[in-house]
Amino acid sequence: MTRRALVTAVFGIAMMLARLAGADALDGVLEVRSAYVNIDKGVFLLHARVEYPVGPAIRTALQDGITLVFDLEARVERDRRFWFNSNIVDLTLRRELTYHAVSDRFVVRDVRSGDQLTFATLDEALDYLGRVDAWPILVEPQLDGGSYDISVRAGVRRGHLPTSLRAILFWTDDWARLSEWYTWSLPV
Repeated sequence: MTRRALVTAVFGIAMMLARLAGADALDGVLEVRSAYVNIDKGVFLLHARVEYPVGPAIRTALQDGITLVFDLEARVERDRRFWFNSNIVDLTLRRELTYHAVSDRFVVRDVRSGDQLTFATLDEALDYLGRVDAWPILVEPQLDGGSYDISVRAGVRRGHLPTSLRAILFWTDDWARLSEWYTWSLPV
């Protein structure tokens, strides 16, 4: 490899790093906009709407091969008057977003089930990730009277890196954000 080729390669890597770490990668709104549960045959089903950040840094990172992980955490606690609340349920819905360069599509994969959906645009994929409908989080036998609170929080972070970027980006942590908890009383 000639000196000129080496300088060009190092410059290319430096430009890619500047592009990936330039501004806050997850700049924008990350918020649980609404959430509620309904009961169907003794099963509490969670419905939530989340707004995830969208920007050029996310699009570029996906096109460069970075996987983004989207989590929705749900927690049900029993209120106790003279002691700490008792945790009844603590669940996480985890989905990954990748870009498939050959098909020019964005792929959303449910980590637990392995189910995948593809979308033509990043906005469509983020819209899908932001809608959670009828996620079973609790069954009536888990409740024994009293009052309960349910909390929901969304998060997004960098997932898998391509092998070529692992050694370069191992120290950065600007690809992780959590929303505030969205809490309400559970109807019993």
